[in-house]
Amino acid sequence: MKLFGTSGIRGKFKEKLTASLSLKVGKAIATHLKGEGEVIVGYDPRTSSQVIENALSAGLMEGGCDVIKIGMVPTPVLGYATSKLQAKAGVMITASHNPPEYNGIKVWNHDGTAYSPAQEREIEKIIQEKDYITADWDNLGNSEHMNMTKMYMEDLLEHVKVEPGLKVVFDCGCGAASHITPVILRELGCEVLSLNCQPDGFFPGRDPEPTPENLKNLMDIVKVSKADLGIAHDGDADRMVAVDEKGRFADFDKLLTLIAKEKGGKIITTVDASISLDECLKEVGGEVIRTKVGDVHVAEALIKEGGTFGGEPSGTWLHPEFSLSPDGIFSALKLVEIVSKEGPLSRLLDEIPSYYNIRDKIPCPDTKKDNVMEKVKQQLPKQFTEKIQIDNIDGVRISLEDGSWVLIRPSGTEPYIRVRIEAKKEKTAKKLHNMSRSFLEKII
Repeated sequence: MKLFGTSGIRGKFKEKLTASLSLKVGKAIATHLKGEGEVIVGYDPRTSSQVIENALSAGLMEGGCDVIKIGMVPTPVLGYATSKLQAKAGVMITASHNPPEYNGIKVWNHDGTAYSPAQEREIEKIIQEKDYITADWDNLGNSEHMNMTKMYMEDLLEHVKVEPGLKVVFDCGCGAASHITPVILRELGCEVLSLNCQPDGFFPGRDPEPTPENLKNLMDIVKVSKADLGIAHDGDADRMVAVDEKGRFADFDKLLTLIAKEKGGKIITTVDASISLDECLKEVGGEVIRTKVGDVHVAEALIKEGGTFGGEPSGTWLHPEFSLSPDGIFSALKLVEIVSKEGPLSRLLDEIPSYYNIRDKIPCPDTKKDNVMEKVKQQLPKQFTEKIQIDNIDGVRISLEDGSWVLIRPSGTEPYIRVRIEAKKEKTAKKLHNMSRSFLEKII
């Protein structure tokens, strides 16, 4: 039984994710925790979230765990609360950037890090074997409600220092941070224009994924209103993306590099991050360490290596001085802080080297992914005649002598095989993309 992907359990409500499954997951988590301690539960505004929350909480309490419900919150608040309250675990109900018909369950450790693949396999095993513990009638878990948002916001304000006067357009995408990020920015002295800042599980303003295609309104409004920058979240605000004052969507890798340069030291990132990060970190005496894709792997490496900052090019970043949970809200504030002191954003981004990037995804049923990736591992290196370096940390990454590289890896959240290309010449990038796509389509 395979329930967990790169970012918890994820799927369409009623098809993969049901109240029945949520009850089993709650019982399995309680069993894993030996029926002891408190579990924090939060959810994003999706229409199915409270159904899942109620079923999952019932399973936790049946297994003897106490449940602290913190209501509709962004993922970073859930991670923060789990660590702050020293709970045994936390559970976030969200499908993050997926469409509204999707939902998900992601589990967190007491220190605010996501459950590891090994821990997730233990949960799956308990569900598969139906090996649940059940508390007696006089030892069932209790449930209580608690508001953690105010404490989270107050702590955030202690960690950033923004020069007042910036004009920021903020698009929360009708997600869980709608009542948080704009408020904090105003507290910091920014003039904020709000866009899609009312929680709504149908996501009527735009799709939850903050892509250039979905953020055209934000890009236009930043330019027309002469704002200093625009910022957007996904549905649960574990991610942050930005638009510069010229209305240009900020390159993911450049944003990651901008924050990394500010922090210096050991920077943890994933196999799909640009080589521009390595080049810029050398200038400030920093070091880049790569992991598998997924915030859990970034968090583990931050702890192991004593990293100062960790992030994925998707806009999912971790700031260990505050929390080991991916935090799009904290990321937004740090970007605003940098722009307020060193801006404009367009200049800061243009100073970072730019290479040709292609991201693609090719449909592939989840049931075929393992077989396809085994063939990729065996056959992809044979497609190259020049000297190559092969990296199998996550999928297969082929690095060429001229600095260009190809990464093919299975999506952990959707039925796709993902392709990532980077090259210093556009012609090379297109050639590598055509080769990779043709190669994959034949295998699939």
